[in-house]
Amino acid sequence: METLYNTSSVLQLKGFNLSSEIVGPAFLFATLNYMIIVFCNLLLIITIVLNKSLHQPMYLILLNLPINDLIGSSALFPQVIKEILTNSGTFQYSACVTQAFFIHIYAAGSVLILTAMAYDRYIAICCPLQYNSIMTYGHIMRLITAVWVTSIFLIGVLFFLLLRLPRCRSEISHPYCDNPTLLTLVCSDKTINNIYGLLTVAVTQLIANGMVLYTYLQILVACFKSKQSDTKTKALQTCATHLTVFLLLECLGLFTIISYRLENISPHLRRFLGIMTLIFPPTLNPIIYGLKTKEIREKLLHFFKNKVFPRTHVF
Repeated sequence: METLYNTSSVLQLKGFNLSSEIVGPAFLFATLNYMIIVFCNLLLIITIVLNKSLHQPMYLILLNLPINDLIGSSALFPQVIKEILTNSGTFQYSACVTQAFFIHIYAAGSVLILTAMAYDRYIAICCPLQYNSIMTYGHIMRLITAVWVTSIFLIGVLFFLLLRLPRCRSEISHPYCDNPTLLTLVCSDKTINNIYGLLTVAVTQLIANGMVLYTYLQILVACFKSKQSDTKTKALQTCATHLTVFLLLECLGLFTIISYRLENISPHLRRFLGIMTLIFPPTLNPIIYGLKTKEIREKLLHFFKNKVFPRTHVF
């Protein structure tokens, strides 16, 4: 029987409970997936940073997406890989809180960064003559700062409200830590936490989805009014890429949030949805933007052609 207030620094995890035959392939899959995420996102960051021709508003905002993806995946994968190998079923409470904090920073940051990118595309396509005067370097830096400060503030308050509550349990039913999972350890009144959490999700989603819906409707109208077919095609391709990433993140995030509110849902499905939210976007984002964005694709091809695989001269 657990004491009224459990201050143990060690939590019990319901891990993956993999058989000995599955441990090897699972470890290989998780490690390779993490290596691909790190390599692709770092490559996208380096490409944008080292090429002055990409130091434009669109790419400066985009630069924050792989940084954010690295935060989310690095919060998840090392702990998951360790658990697959050791099957220890234990996790330090401080490490659990830290992991949960950065996972939520990733989730909030993803939505806000993609919203900022939609705003940039709206100005570029709907107000092309004013674009350079509006999207100045100072304005871009303020926009990026606002994204990160808002994410850190919202999640900081969320975890301040969490950490003020006493714990009386030490077992979590998830292979990784997040705010809903940590709240299951609390036995005192969680009303304020639940209200703040739902209100934060509702407001951010309303603002983000409202802005994306408005901007893309305006972009579609502007594209169909345009008489230049090449401009229309390029704009639609850019927006389709961005919208695909945004919808993927929103669908996975929405399903994950709903899964926590449904008590009779399979815990395996809940775990699967949560992990997919942290695996798919960081894996696909750099590939989608690297392959679909012409300027980035050309810089990457030039880098590999001239630096990684230079031609050898035959004498």
